[in-house]
Amino acid sequence: MEFKSLFQSGKIGTLEVSNRVVKAPQSTAMSNMDGSVSERLIRHYKKLAEGGVGLVIVEYAYVDDYASKSAHCQLGISSNEHIPGLAWLASTIKETGAKAGIQIEHCGRQKFLGTPPMLAPSRIPWPTLYEKTGMVPEEMNLEQIEDVIEAFGDAALRAQMAGFDLVEIHGAHGYLITNFLSPHTNKRLDLYGGSLENRMRFLKRIVENVRKKVGPDYPVTVRLSGSDYEPDGLTIEDTVEISKVLETLGIDAIHVSGGDHHMMVHQVTPMALSVCHNTWAAEIIKKEVNIPVIASGSITLPRYGEEIISSGKADFIGLGRPLWADPDWALKAKEGRSEDVRPCIRCNDGCLERTFYFYRAVSCTVNPAVGREGELDIAPAEQSKKVAVVGGGPAGMEAARVAALRGHDVTIYEKRELGGALIEASAPEFKTDLRPLHQYYLTQLQKLDIQIQHEEATAETIQNENYDVVILATGAKPIPLNLPGQENTRVVHALDVLSNQADTGQKVLVIGGGMVGTETALHLAEEHQRDVVLVEMADQIMGDVGHSEAMVYFDKIKKDKIKVLTGEKVTEITHEGIIVQNKKGQTKTIGADTVVIAAGFTPNNTLSINISTSNNVEVYSIGDCVKPAKFLDAIHQAFHLARKI
Repeated sequence: MEFKSLFQSGKIGTLEVSNRVVKAPQSTAMSNMDGSVSERLIRHYKKLAEGGVGLVIVEYAYVDDYASKSAHCQLGISSNEHIPGLAWLASTIKETGAKAGIQIEHCGRQKFLGTPPMLAPSRIPWPTLYEKTGMVPEEMNLEQIEDVIEAFGDAALRAQMAGFDLVEIHGAHGYLITNFLSPHTNKRLDLYGGSLENRMRFLKRIVENVRKKVGPDYPVTVRLSGSDYEPDGLTIEDTVEISKVLETLGIDAIHVSGGDHHMMVHQVTPMALSVCHNTWAAEIIKKEVNIPVIASGSITLPRYGEEIISSGKADFIGLGRPLWADPDWALKAKEGRSEDVRPCIRCNDGCLERTFYFYRAVSCTVNPAVGREGELDIAPAEQSKKVAVVGGGPAGMEAARVAALRGHDVTIYEKRELGGALIEASAPEFKTDLRPLHQYYLTQLQKLDIQIQHEEATAETIQNENYDVVILATGAKPIPLNLPGQENTRVVHALDVLSNQADTGQKVLVIGGGMVGTETALHLAEEHQRDVVLVEMADQIMGDVGHSEAMVYFDKIKKDKIKVLTGEKVTEITHEGIIVQNKKGQTKTIGADTVVIAAGFTPNNTLSINISTSNNVEVYSIGDCVKPAKFLDAIHQAFHLARKI
């Protein structure tokens, strides 16, 4: 077995777990509005449990009906009315052979719903939520504290009654317990504030109440942030001491994560930050306690998990986004098929940007079926067809993969190496998560025996080969700026820089502050030590970049000393650099050795127009050749189309 350490059995208290892979809790927004279990939620967790993990810890469930509910369609455990559905969920997971746990939570100041009442130890709002709603949390009085302590104990008892094998107390990520633990959010002057002993009193009393109600032998874990990464917040030294106290109180494992929603990049880490991002904290805590430690956070590939367990950094690994990307992650690793694991690319697009900010249920860029388990299975086609896919980028490769799985005879036409936009997008070292996805597609196409024609397809080619179906995935092409001086030999395109087809001088001007322009500027500054100026005609840069990525990129821009000019329109490219004009009509010249163009893209659909005039062939267009967008849009379009052919 390639990953021997990952697939050893382990124990959490009295609970025997078949391997060291844990499904970490994540909100899905797939419960009913009243917090009850939906059939959709059942299908989701059944698929996850069937994928070979040893333990599934179901997403956070709110503990009372007053102020603990965090988000839309969140799972509830606040009432005995929730128990029948929870029992259905627990038994569904356990029938697959996995163990079933559930996390219990109070949102504190991170009440995404933005509705009163909102409770916290102190009247310190979460900045993002305050900007949207103007809400400041109420400072909890002693009676409210007692009520919440009892609510956690009652919720744990309901989990036990519903048949869950384990309950986890959520003390991480900036929710209520973290609000008490962190000096960043706890400014109280009573017995629940000030010293670390006082700040952990709330959590201690919750644990004692839970233990009293579920008994000494029922497995109970606590999730903690190793650090909340706030300048005046929770430190790893604090968390070590908290962990030691929890061990004396009978907690069976510490589940280590990091960050809060203000420091979301350390909680839901984008690809611009390190993999295994919070494992350092788990390793430190493990050295100080004798109970198991679960490391979680950006452990995207099986080889990372194996190293963590085999080196003794942790006893278990918790996987969140990687199991949304591929629910069979553990099964494939166990069977020696790690090359078949569809990797999480930590883009945070479907699971955060389009969920958290738009009140939708979970989705995933690389796995269109997540959240729709049982609806989007890939079944054999009634009739095998001869299919041409024109374009070998993400959309083309996904369409070819799914069409081949359905039994069609598939050929891809791609004049350069397969990969399309993945090639340039994965060039910066801070975007290396895209490289395993690129390799995944190459591997799947090879295993499915899909023919690759490294030539440019024409209407005549398609007609001569008698294809039944043509899928056009020809991507996008750069928008021409048509600026005076653009023909200058010192003017290059961002894609040529990223693909190493163009070199630059020391002083570089990048025109266009969208995703491609920003990433090209960072790539040149970080990896080539160029002096970079980024020019954007809009009032801000990165309008097409997700919140978590933008947070990291702004930090990098500051660190790399990239000069950013917004509200400046380029009017001419000269031998000295560029001429820009501001909104007042004032102009100035900015010198540079090289000018890099990153002004956006337009569909490359010329072939579509030609082929659509042919007879007796079905023609479809997907991806950027329809409308330039993100990888999620391209891959999802391709998946859904290929399922119907």
